[in-house]
Amino acid sequence: MDLAFLTKKVISLTEEVGEFIHGESKIFDREHIEYKGMHDMVSYVDKTAERDLVKGLSSILPEAGYITEEKTSTILADEYNWIIDPLDGTTNFIHGVPTFSISIALQRKDELVLGVVYEINRKECFSAWKDGGAYLNGKRISVSLASAVENTLLATGFPFYEFSKMEKYINVLRVLMQKCHGIRRIGSAAIDLAYVACGRFDGYFEYNLNSYDIAAGMVLVREAGGQVFDFKGGNNCFERREIIATNGKISTELLAVLGKEFDQ
Repeated sequence: MDLAFLTKKVISLTEEVGEFIHGESKIFDREHIEYKGMHDMVSYVDKTAERDLVKGLSSILPEAGYITEEKTSTILADEYNWIIDPLDGTTNFIHGVPTFSISIALQRKDELVLGVVYEINRKECFSAWKDGGAYLNGKRISVSLASAVENTLLATGFPFYEFSKMEKYINVLRVLMQKCHGIRRIGSAAIDLAYVACGRFDGYFEYNLNSYDIAAGMVLVREAGGQVFDFKGGNNCFERREIIATNGKISTELLAVLGKEFDQ
């Protein structure tokens, strides 16, 4: 399979659907909000974008199945499956905060082999495929060179409906806030990971995530020279619903902080 060729096709599709989302962001009315759960919002924009992505991807790789956030397609295949978040950062979108993205990954069996994250308002398309490197609008990118947490800018996401681990999370923040240059909360896990891949952030951590939030970004970070773990330092991000992504040089420090709290 020509993953580089597939990636180009996916990029074109995300840019096309991104134009639809961008246009709707200018006229969106909050009366169209639906709730999937506490603070977990969705709209016709998410659902329409997802249907358009599935339709486009079906022509790119007809034999593949789909793992989608809004469940517009629930067909799974034996070998290849697309993992799709049609609008990562829905809360930002709804409130007019211009930071949201499309996230698409391709999984072969249990291995992630392709990832595309399109930051819609900045028109920045991050892409990567297995053993092919990572790119931003076609130019090669790599993780930062920071070798200690004290020299880093980190990113995270705040819990918004699962609060049972709140104290542990606050303890982690308390430690890291005093060590690093700062901690940012953008509101899109896909963008956080893309920013680690291109060196804007040196590390990122978050819990209570789904595969479609992080799959594409994981490919980006790894192909850009970084590392991805769960909070125990393992490779079970999907199952444990948590992630640490780093430039590879601060992994031990971040794992020590996260592991101390969340292994208890």
